[in-house]
Amino acid sequence: MSAPLLSVRDLEKHFPVERGVIFSKVVGHVRAVDGVSFDLAEGETLALVGESGCGKSTTARLVLRLLEPTGGSIRFAGQDITRTPASALTPIRRAMQPVFQDPYASLNPRMPVGRIIAEPMEVHGIGDDASRRARVEELLRLVGLAPYHAQRFPHEFSGGQRQRIGIARALAVNPRLVVCDEPVSALDVSIQAQVVNLLKDLQQRLGLSYLFIAHDLAVVRHVSDRIAVMYLGEIVETAPKSALYGAPRHPYTQALLAAIPVPDPVRRRAQAALGGDVPSPMNPPPGCRFASRCPHVVARCREERPKLRPMGEGHLVACHRAEELPIPAIPSLAPHPPSPAVARRLALAAERRVSP
Repeated sequence: MSAPLLSVRDLEKHFPVERGVIFSKVVGHVRAVDGVSFDLAEGETLALVGESGCGKSTTARLVLRLLEPTGGSIRFAGQDITRTPASALTPIRRAMQPVFQDPYASLNPRMPVGRIIAEPMEVHGIGDDASRRARVEELLRLVGLAPYHAQRFPHEFSGGQRQRIGIARALAVNPRLVVCDEPVSALDVSIQAQVVNLLKDLQQRLGLSYLFIAHDLAVVRHVSDRIAVMYLGEIVETAPKSALYGAPRHPYTQALLAAIPVPDPVRRRAQAALGGDVPSPMNPPPGCRFASRCPHVVARCREERPKLRPMGEGHLVACHRAEELPIPAIPSLAPHPPSPAVARRLALAAERRVSP
């Protein structure tokens, strides 16, 4: 088996919390990422999912070395880049590029689109002016835009078009890894599907690997090969897509899947929303961090921190009771007939379409 393109082990990022105006003093640390480990193979899409504030985006920034890790290791293409100085990161940054969440804030409003896309090539010394212009036109066509768009400014485009420009900029230097930090969460639902389909098409054509950060499990199901679920700075479950959606083993994963909206207003949910509050990342509990919200909690959960352990081929779960808990049916993922009211409306609509 070939070595993974990206290998992360026990990654940590603790932000200091200071008090005082003149004589500030560190009074604690926010454990934003606290012992995260995963592998990403060449040509694979690994989705990192979880609630807002769980540490997904911080993990992405650590992988890109936009933040300095507190602990752990990051290996990219066989090279340990955890402590690589900033002066030596240029060739590494060329091989892994980001696509940001907000297409309105991630593009310089004072630069035309052609220059925005060409800027990474200028930074890395790729080609001359003529070859860069030709490459910009090629990239615009690749992402579904026209060459004449290179002369326009970001404010002249819609949100979906701006995200396409951001994708073109990320591809300008031929990266091997693209880190997508919630790339469709700021877009309309119909535009989300277009951008996700574009990312999948580009992956097949260019052999890209994606680290896909998201909180929308419906989008993740369409784009990912494997999924890692994060909660309060930790990964609580990792599995291939089919295993995680078909047989989720961690109670938190089950709650996330049950929260996917059902496209029928009459149907009731089989599982209520999670109660309780997320513990403070400054002072996480000693045992399972999900214990305060878990409906299956026992005394051991509050005292002993669970570790990821295998539950099948490629399926890892951090739960003391994973073997004994039942696997619930997730109604929002299973095919189901429409409710009687919806069925009547569909039948009436069909009659109108076929009536002379």
